[in-house]
Amino acid sequence: MEYNVVILLLKVSVMENLLSISEVAKKWGISHKRVQVLCTQNRIDGARKVGNMWVIPADAQKPKDPRIKKK
Repeated sequence: MEYNVVILLLKVSVMENLLSISEVAKKWGISHKRVQVLCTQNRIDGARKVGNMWVIPADAQKPKDPRIKKK
């Protein structure tokens, strides 16, 4: 069953230019866990769960951190 999910993920990512959590974490310079939390909280547009893995559009923007306030 897990093998089928991986094959499906590869097909979807090739067709739609999707990235894994690890790839997005490297791209944005944040931790793998932080990206996973952002996905779970629906703060990344277009992120969706395929099986037990999150896939994120390559052109997704890093959400603003609400803890940072302008002075």
